[in-house]
Amino acid sequence: MKHRHPTASPTAKSLLSAALFAALAAALAAAVLTTGPAAAESAKEPVKFSGAPVRVGEINSYTGLPAFTIPYRQGWQLALEEINAQGGVIGCCELQVVSRDDAGKPDDAVRVAQELVTNEAVDVLAGTYFSHIGLAVADFAARNKVPFVAAEPLTDAITWAKGNRYTFRLRPSTYMQAAMLVEEAAKLPAKRWATVAPNYEYGQSAVAWFKQLLKEKRPDVEFVAEQWPAQGKLEAGPTVQALAAAKPDAIFNVTFGADLAKFVREGEGRGLFRNRKVVSLLTGEPEYLEPMKDEAPEGWIVTGYPWEQIDTPAHKAFVAAYTARFKESPKAGSIVGYTTMKAVAAAITKAKSSNAEPIVDALAGLTFDSPVGPVTFRASDHQATMGTYVGTTTVKDGRGTMKDWHYADGANYLPPDDVARKMRPAE
Repeated sequence: MKHRHPTASPTAKSLLSAALFAALAAALAAAVLTTGPAAAESAKEPVKFSGAPVRVGEINSYTGLPAFTIPYRQGWQLALEEINAQGGVIGCCELQVVSRDDAGKPDDAVRVAQELVTNEAVDVLAGTYFSHIGLAVADFAARNKVPFVAAEPLTDAITWAKGNRYTFRLRPSTYMQAAMLVEEAAKLPAKRWATVAPNYEYGQSAVAWFKQLLKEKRPDVEFVAEQWPAQGKLEAGPTVQALAAAKPDAIFNVTFGADLAKFVREGEGRGLFRNRKVVSLLTGEPEYLEPMKDEAPEGWIVTGYPWEQIDTPAHKAFVAAYTARFKESPKAGSIVGYTTMKAVAAAITKAKSSNAEPIVDALAGLTFDSPVGPVTFRASDHQATMGTYVGTTTVKDGRGTMKDWHYADGANYLPPDDVARKMRPAE
């Protein structure tokens, strides 16, 4: 028998009725249930589902960071349509998504998580962007024993220091991406480094790992300045002036979004980047690079997503489907959203159940296909082996992009299983 939360409302229970679902499917021609603004296109031949739908509660900062999260939502919508067109999950059931905005606030994220579990009777939670919000939902998931696939939050604490049985993370963490960038930074002649990062969990974690890992490879380096602007409130002039005054040989940047654009513009105007290398987390992602157009920085060493240059069959198929569906090119958020929903579906199908414990057991060690190749959630620490692309920024045809890039497989930038287990709380 399918387990449902004991306090689910009558409305939620009625939605889960197989009979009602069959009627809805016939009437709506297999439309996708979602609170997002873009409804799925009806299939030519409605899929007949014999079991009750499985529900995913999706949470993200749609109003807080739309540049990333709107493409992310479109990514999971595309995956959802494909999953249901191919028969759904467990071989019998439609996968449904109920989506909520956390407004960029941990308290709101926990409140909507509670609503999704209690009132909407979701079987799995997924999503979140900001690290502190991801940690809040991970704690909720552990306390309420609900599987949670954290799509984007990069802090290592979510799988290590504060890891729990019910939480799994998809994207490469701050440790992993710092290690990828350190591999390149260590080759530079630079000895004096400065850092600039948003002053919250993500920025603090990224800087700490970059410093530690670079010093391990290059004991001769020193860090001569740190700037910690509040996220979304960078005062570019004073920040650039303070960094320049320290006279570093190179800069490690962790700002993103509007803060990144302000930092680049002010830094270029004041000559901060002249004869200095910049190593920068996430800057190669098109949602942050493309809006700067021909003002995008040249020659920064970055992690990112050069979508238009990746020619593997799986990725080309994803790009073709995404552009056909949404009439625009994909962003890094698009591929994260798409892969998150594919991972959730793969876990449910492997579990052959919508119940929490079988899904958690299925996620541990799960390997599934993605547009960047096979990805595995490690059983030791629940971190996925999904990688990212490392290269340098350039301007081509009036817009920022990447060149000289390579795919850094996440599996190559993680500590051994026995080491990772020791970094997690005892269960």
